[in-house]
Amino acid sequence: MALITHVEIRMVDLIPKVRRTDAIQSFVSQETPLVTIIDADGAQGTGYSYTIGTGGPAVISLLRETLVPRLIGREAEEIERIWRDLLFVTHATSVGAVTSLALAAIDTALWDLRCKRAHQPLWRMAGGARLSVPLYSTEGGWLHIETAALVEDALAVKAQGFAGTKVKIGKPHLAQDAARLEAVRAAVGDDFRLMVDANQAFAYHEALLRAHMLADVGVTWFEEPMPADDLTGHARLSAASRVPIAVGESLYSPGQFADYLRAGACSIVQVDVARVGGITPWLKVAHMAEAMNLAVCPHFLMELHVSLVCAIPNSWMLEYIPQLDAITTSRLDIRAGSAHPPQAAGLGIDWDTSAIAAQTVPGSHSRHGG
Repeated sequence: MALITHVEIRMVDLIPKVRRTDAIQSFVSQETPLVTIIDADGAQGTGYSYTIGTGGPAVISLLRETLVPRLIGREAEEIERIWRDLLFVTHATSVGAVTSLALAAIDTALWDLRCKRAHQPLWRMAGGARLSVPLYSTEGGWLHIETAALVEDALAVKAQGFAGTKVKIGKPHLAQDAARLEAVRAAVGDDFRLMVDANQAFAYHEALLRAHMLADVGVTWFEEPMPADDLTGHARLSAASRVPIAVGESLYSPGQFADYLRAGACSIVQVDVARVGGITPWLKVAHMAEAMNLAVCPHFLMELHVSLVCAIPNSWMLEYIPQLDAITTSRLDIRAGSAHPPQAAGLGIDWDTSAIAAQTVPGSHSRHGG
């Protein structure tokens, strides 16, 4: 038995070390809700999610007022049952980002607790399919970065053994995006993967024009070309494009992914563990993609996703964007351009409790139970 006796909630606001811009926004900060679940034996697990600059207080409120009080006295090993119960409690606000982010903070904490009680790392407990995964970098490809710097960064990560690099697109004119990509391709050669991300910026006609250009440059995938709720548009584009279409960071439930997969609207599944509601639904989406012979390349959260992509057989690459350096003492284990999952029990993230305490947003901390 692992009855939940106490739960702590807090939020830290992390400022990115580098400027991050894309076609629709700038990453001013990363509001990061943290949930720690403690059982009757004193074992504990910590989980988290994130927002890009706004919405964090809404996630904290949903956790504090609605979800966390319902955890006290529950059996922590009944993760699927808890996830379903909490989803039903929030049915009036599901499916959506705020609810999914709140559920994810709880669900990842429960998985951390389960793995620690079993003395197993998450990657093995969730499947144990592979020992490492190739990395690609996004940190040097933001939209504001000048072409010469894009080229310099791409060459640097190639020299480190990374499998590829991702460049943000969405300049006012197609020729501007093309010039940046062509410069990178000329520098790195044809044996280095080059991905692009439009962050939902385009209407269908513009996405189709970009897709033709991207094929000529030899791009590996075209990420979030249009608003994520345009399922029909993505299906049309997938059928017309020579470049695989990648989606997932703006889908918030396994059902939304199922709609995309049934429609043939994407070729790369970028399910985000925080935005889909936690590890429990993430694994459902990953296995659904596996059944349809599709690759999983998750969005962001490399410190957690490294374990999940090594748990499944159909992962392809892991996105390199450091998120947690300011509040952790652990770092991603990178060898020859590939990431290796943590071997420690649990999520394998070593939290810096002093740094977390110092950076906790005033008014966000609460303790429940007992």
